[in-house]
Amino acid sequence: MIKKSILGVAITTLGFAACSSCRETKADEKKDEIVQTDDDTVKRTQFNISGELFSVPSPVQTALLIQKSGITYDKAILSSSSKVNTYSTDYLRSLNLGIYGADLGYVSLYNQNQDALAYLGAVKQLADKLGISAAFDASTMERIQKNVTNKDSMMVLVGIAYRSSDAYLKQSKRNDVSSLVLTGGWIESLYFSTTAYKSKPNNEIKNRIAEQKQTLGSLVKILGTDQSPEVSGLTKELADLAKIYEGITFKYNFVEPTTDTAKKITFINSTTEVTVSEEQIKEITTKISEIRNKITGASQS
Repeated sequence: MIKKSILGVAITTLGFAACSSCRETKADEKKDEIVQTDDDTVKRTQFNISGELFSVPSPVQTALLIQKSGITYDKAILSSSSKVNTYSTDYLRSLNLGIYGADLGYVSLYNQNQDALAYLGAVKQLADKLGISAAFDASTMERIQKNVTNKDSMMVLVGIAYRSSDAYLKQSKRNDVSSLVLTGGWIESLYFSTTAYKSKPNNEIKNRIAEQKQTLGSLVKILGTDQSPEVSGLTKELADLAKIYEGITFKYNFVEPTTDTAKKITFINSTTEVTVSEEQIKEITTKISEIRNKITGASQS
């Protein structure tokens, strides 16, 4: 039995590959530096796609957990940015845009400047081919490039870019693309977690893997409304993964929340007990790697 204490802020905003909130400062002479508080990097993000509302830990949140576990930067776990030109359909471009977004968050967190520029270029290229480059406005992209050496600024700006992308897609009624971008980011995030657990097992990462049961169910439901052959195939793969998750159980223990009236923040103090076996983690690891490699083309490299 693994006991996880849930401490969160009861205010969430839409986000994707990074933190949910940020603030700007005029600390430098160019007035272009972005800073964030530590809490910004650990919030979950909330999505509403096709009427389905659910929250997802951002890929940066997962990467932060991995980093805090003492696991060093490993470029080998990322999808190669050089493959960007091999994705010839909107289906693959959308999924890999989500994957590259997660990779960009990961390399930014570890302050890998040159890799960050490479993934930023891949993200922009896929956005252009999908016809959603307007979502990544020129000023934000320029600020990202200027702040590539600032880890905190990069995480904030990546979050801004992806929130803009998600909002743009919804306004354009392109929920199919939005859903696939979200799914790609989630797949890469889970892949990060399983790879990290295999390298250095600990209960926090094990919990993070188990927690994806509900989100996975929501993704299967959302993608299930698209009957195109490629999406139907992906939905079946994720449904097979969901079957592995069926054996994972949760027990919720309610504890009265506390409120900081001065800061107008409510903290959730309840706990959740998770029961998940090593065999289940192993099966999840194998399956998510298989799904992810089909999308990125890693199995063919």
